[in-house]
Amino acid sequence: MSEPEIPSAYVRDKRTPPPSREELRARIPGWGADLDPADRPSYPKLQYPAGTGAHWDFPDRQPGAEGRERSVEHAFVTPVFGTAQPLHGLSGAVRRYAYARFSEGRLAHWLLLIAGDRVEAWGSTLRSLASTRPIGPATGLRSEFTHGGVASRRGRSDVRHQVLDPVVVAGPWIAATGAAVLGVRGLVRAVRR
Repeated sequence: MSEPEIPSAYVRDKRTPPPSREELRARIPGWGADLDPADRPSYPKLQYPAGTGAHWDFPDRQPGAEGRERSVEHAFVTPVFGTAQPLHGLSGAVRRYAYARFSEGRLAHWLLLIAGDRVEAWGSTLRSLASTRPIGPATGLRSEFTHGGVASRRGRSDVRHQVLDPVVVAGPWIAATGAAVLGVRGLVRAVRR
């Protein structure tokens, strides 16, 4: 029994030179159809005629760019930017620091933006707890019993991790409740003295 031939893709030194354009065009129907820019379907989009209809070389700037977050690698804020969700509070300070201090190519920039998002999420949860209609934890506990949740867990690949689900979902709420109880106890003791 002879050994199978090893394809040249798996050999350090290529034994045969790559095929030429003509050989590929003869062997593969339609190969190289987009080599000539005139034959490309998108080629007209790549041309910039003199009369585009725009009345500017650079678009007019939107007012209010002062104080907007801008990455350190950019010279200025883009001509048009969103103002619907201005940065505010502690989460805004974290995000401003990320933009002012770190380049977008740095991990610290993105981790600070994620931290700012988490601070905002906790802030909105705390604000909802102070309102008349607080947002409860999205545990899905009721559906576990009413819609066959326990039975649907059998046969899944993450069976070993399912014991952590209650800890991950309910753990922060239990910890926050415990902290609130301890805080109220401490406040009551301080008032009694």
